[in-house]
Amino acid sequence: MKHFKHLLLFSILCSIASITNCRNSGDLIIDSDSDGIMDMDDICIDTPIGEIADNTGCSNSQKDTDEDGIADDLDTCIDTPENTQVNTNGCAQDSVFVDSTYSNPITELSLPDPTIIKADNGNFYLYATENIRNAPILESTDLVNWELLGTAFTEQNRPSFLPDGSIWAPDINFINGQYVLYYALAIWGDEWTCGIGAATSDNPTGPFSDKGKLFQSNEIDVQNSIDPFYIEEDGKKYLFWGSFRGIYGHELTEDGLSLKQNAEKFQIAGTAYEATYIYKRGQYYYLFCAWGSCCEGANSTYQTVVGRSESLFGPFLNKNGESMSDNEHEIMIHGNDHFVGTGHNTEIISDNEGKTWMLYHAFDLSDPKARVLMLDEIQWENNWPFVEGNSPNLSWIKPSL
Repeated sequence: MKHFKHLLLFSILCSIASITNCRNSGDLIIDSDSDGIMDMDDICIDTPIGEIADNTGCSNSQKDTDEDGIADDLDTCIDTPENTQVNTNGCAQDSVFVDSTYSNPITELSLPDPTIIKADNGNFYLYATENIRNAPILESTDLVNWELLGTAFTEQNRPSFLPDGSIWAPDINFINGQYVLYYALAIWGDEWTCGIGAATSDNPTGPFSDKGKLFQSNEIDVQNSIDPFYIEEDGKKYLFWGSFRGIYGHELTEDGLSLKQNAEKFQIAGTAYEATYIYKRGQYYYLFCAWGSCCEGANSTYQTVVGRSESLFGPFLNKNGESMSDNEHEIMIHGNDHFVGTGHNTEIISDNEGKTWMLYHAFDLSDPKARVLMLDEIQWENNWPFVEGNSPNLSWIKPSL
């Protein structure tokens, strides 16, 4: 969080040499780097003449900009000029208050295994495993604030090739002028009857029409065939899938709704993984997966891992040149004191500044009953992705969208 706390908006800095270098006796230095010492590395926030600084170093009442329930030094206080009336945000009446941060989780809804797409209208649409019955659909303009619109299916038209099966881990795509939602239909613990199907719609908000199964585990001879992921390469369409029994791929027909005849399945990663997502950046393909236990509340060990390859078909290697086929990888997001079970990420989204962002689910240890939705910036160093601190951030600067 040290990196975050040094991101300042507008003119809230004053001298940080010492507390006596602040303009008023009421000004405070905030221990912004949390080292327990008020020193040159910390921030002194200016308070207008005649105003008394509160415990955040701001005048009057400060807005809780990161919405964590506490007005503290993670929040934004914009400088108020001398002899200017202060409004309820601690800003001058004619100032513009900018809420530039967000807090994780970005929603308290239970949204495991999310998938996301940006539609032609510029809005984002998110789908998830049906902890909300019939697979929820949410909409957002900024990746931070989400509205639940409804569900992809109804009781009348939900997938039915596996009686009593649940809809897991959808994957949303736009193929040949229509939205295609791949999904897994599964019963917990029954790894040979689960399978993958597809549904289509002309609109990201649905309604989706189920097109039935592409295959079941016992038909394609891959145990635990769940967690679909679609990608196109050189004019061909592919589906990848798998869960702790190997990650596999297969070419699809032109409409993306069936396996291509006379094509063979192929394996790209070992038995430690599920939740496949492949992202092309520069010369590399990045295979993101999850490993560990997904669904044990505060005891979940799920983590987001990654390897890279110069081919869609692998081999995907870690920084030491070891292969994900041998269950070797780089850990990108692990748990911390606030969140555990950090995995099953969405597609990567680029904002207007070229920054890349990823949503994923996790358990909030303050109430570890649901897999809540998280958002973090994916940064890049030496062509490897990372999240600041390799774990979920409590607060961060919002995407530029």
